Amino acid sequence: MLVADEFVGTLDDPDIAARVDGEATLTVTVDDVERRRSRFRTTAEDGTDMGVVVARELSDGDVLAADGTLVVVSLAATTAMVLDFSGVTGTDAVTAALELGHVVGNRHRDLAVDGDRAYLPAQRRERLEATVRPLLPEGVTVSYEDVPPTLFDDGEGPDHSHEHDDHGHGDHSHDHDHGHGDHSHDHDGDSRGIDGGAES
Repeated sequence: MLVADEFVGTLDDPDIAARVDGEATLTVTVDDVERRRSRFRTTAEDGTDMGVVVARELSDGDVLAADGTLVVVSLAATTAMVLDFSGVTGTDAVTAALELGHVVGNRHRDLAVDGDRAYLPAQRRERLEATVRPLLPEGVTVSYEDVPPTLFDDGEGPDHSHEHDDHGHGDHSHDHDHGHGDHSHDHDGDSRGIDGGAES
């Protein structure tokens, strides 16, 4: 198994981007839980079995090294419920916003706001619909979008995403049931450590 244990830099650095373009590299797609772990086991896009041991939270476009091979990190998208309040005015909008904020806060759900649009991670779509729709006044439109998991970090808006299509590591659309900001929760998914055992 190849182990990526060195942080080289990011694709935002022209020198790093040039190295990635000029060398054979591996790409790993990391979900929202894995990107926060200091060590985990994964599979590169070409099927290579890999371990990642880096004492930092991973971001889209991070470049690691594994025995001299560059490994580019791509963050898997997460699906979000998008609430558009642009069609709501007056006290209805204020009341709905307060009620929604209260429910989201009590359930420790993540929330991102950008102008008239609110984003909620849609891990369990049916449960989310049942919780949120009764709180919405007439005029709110509901849709679903794949968004970068970083959308829910520290209340940052949707523009805090990075795409690197010019390096072949751009838009990845995957359904993942994650997006927990700074909250720490257990998940039923694969939580293997590098040795295949449970993550400690």
